[in-house]
Amino acid sequence: MKIVVIGGTGLIGSKLVGKLREHGHEAVAASPDSGVDTLTGEGLAEVLEGAQVVVDVSNSPSFADDAVLNFFRTSTENLLGAEEKAGVGHHVALSVVGTERLAASGYFRAKIAQERLIKDSGRPYSIVHATQFFEFVGSIAHAATDGNTVRLSDARIQPMAAEDVAGAVGRTAVGAPLNGTVEVAGPEQFGLDELIRKGLAYRGDPREVVTDPDARYFGALLEKDTLLPGAGAVLSATRFEEWLPLNPPPAK
Repeated sequence: MKIVVIGGTGLIGSKLVGKLREHGHEAVAASPDSGVDTLTGEGLAEVLEGAQVVVDVSNSPSFADDAVLNFFRTSTENLLGAEEKAGVGHHVALSVVGTERLAASGYFRAKIAQERLIKDSGRPYSIVHATQFFEFVGSIAHAATDGNTVRLSDARIQPMAAEDVAGAVGRTAVGAPLNGTVEVAGPEQFGLDELIRKGLAYRGDPREVVTDPDARYFGALLEKDTLLPGAGAVLSATRFEEWLPLNPPPAK
């Protein structure tokens, strides 16, 4: 199949394109660098010609409330319109476990808007809800850092490796449209504070992780199970302790 991956040069997209090509599919990595801009619509008609599936793993360049909402609304509307004209038979989008419970966050309000547009479009679709990636331990810590202190909730989280996320999205993309949502998660749970503490300690980061039940997660207050998938989630195999030695921090 010809499968166009929007955001195909990013963390998940690049892994997904490689996996699809390994399985014999014509996977096209679409991004502004390749002349495809979902915000303006530039290049969409050309790249979608002959495509059976579009996978959207793109992300907003800005997380400011208005900017991120505009990004997901505009890009999704442009994508869905171009797919209809091109006769694309399956729209796949990557989103986040717990999105519907995180409306206090501007970013997650934007993801809710994206999902609503997809569901209301009448187009065949599948939404993959993934838990947080191991790769984002550093950015979560950064967002919660004040001086030498990282203040985080002890809400439960069931993170997974980006490689496993890409595999789950790929399997969804080559299957029949779900016209619904599938959840994917890692094999084990942590407290959010515990996860970040382990990740920073492994890398020799001197920041202190302080447990604070009232600490916000990208603007949202967390309940114990806000970030957890439901009982029917598909679980991946890679454990955090296995992933850490294979993913050293970038050289300074």
